[in-house]
Amino acid sequence: MTAPALDELVAGAIALEKWPLARLVRLFEDARPEAVPGKAAAIAALEAHGALPRAMVAGFTGTPGSGKSTLVGELAARMVARDPAVSVAVLAIDPSSHRSGGSILGDRTRVHFPIGERRLYFRSQPSDRELGGMGRATYPVVRVLERLFDYVFVETVGIGQSEVEIERLADRVYLVLQPLGGDHIQFMKAGIMEVPHAFILNKCDVGAAARRSYHALRASIDFARPGEASPPPIFRTSALSGEGLDDVLADLAAHRTVRDPAGRRERDRYFLEKWVRDEYGRFGLELLERQGGAEGLLARAATFEAAQAAYRPPVAPPG
Repeated sequence: MTAPALDELVAGAIALEKWPLARLVRLFEDARPEAVPGKAAAIAALEAHGALPRAMVAGFTGTPGSGKSTLVGELAARMVARDPAVSVAVLAIDPSSHRSGGSILGDRTRVHFPIGERRLYFRSQPSDRELGGMGRATYPVVRVLERLFDYVFVETVGIGQSEVEIERLADRVYLVLQPLGGDHIQFMKAGIMEVPHAFILNKCDVGAAARRSYHALRASIDFARPGEASPPPIFRTSALSGEGLDDVLADLAAHRTVRDPAGRRERDRYFLEKWVRDEYGRFGLELLERQGGAEGLLARAATFEAAQAAYRPPVAPPG
């Protein structure tokens, strides 16, 4: 892509025009090595236009069937309706088949945004059979969206007990559960219990079952996270009735932060090492260390994408 064409694309994305935005996001979803220089040029163009990271990244993770997609869509729509100066992007990760590798991007059917509203953007992604609850392209796309929107909501694949990679990406993590999802012993078994900043018990329009689950969840948090000065809040919500949604929005507003340069660099380091490991395996990581490690490579490069472009991959695996 020529520099003038890229500048035009970036200008349209900054204005939140749907087609340029989708085209730019698609560039960052391209996993081919030859796409890396284009990504680096796009980030440089965004920064030249003054589009620096400004979004709070909120992660919504939890069990399958807990209503994450509907909940996240309602939160985004209410946030934009409440404040005409706010924009929200939603990135939803759907599971990929371990047999065919294909995905049904069904989360899109759960979310209904007003037609023509530029301040709301939705994108579905396949997980590519990654085990962390996100896809390979999730982090690169978040790096674009956080320069264009005020909030980026990342909805992970419905996860089990140990897929906790969202804590590396998000500034605030919400664990979404549903009533009758288990007793306090089942809740305590999940390693994910140690990750979230707040819990959301969704589908609370079911009455007594929701109350029993709330008390079981509270008891499990007290056991799983003893000694915390401020226990994480539990929000009781219903995406259908609207119950509790304003409380979650208030929590998002109260904890809105933009990660500082040191925090972004640490996040870059983690995902750069993950990218090298996914693409080139253990030998690639050893070669990365000989090139100064992820920290050194990032220090020499201006951005994460520039560090990817500067990495010299192995020509062939060792014999």
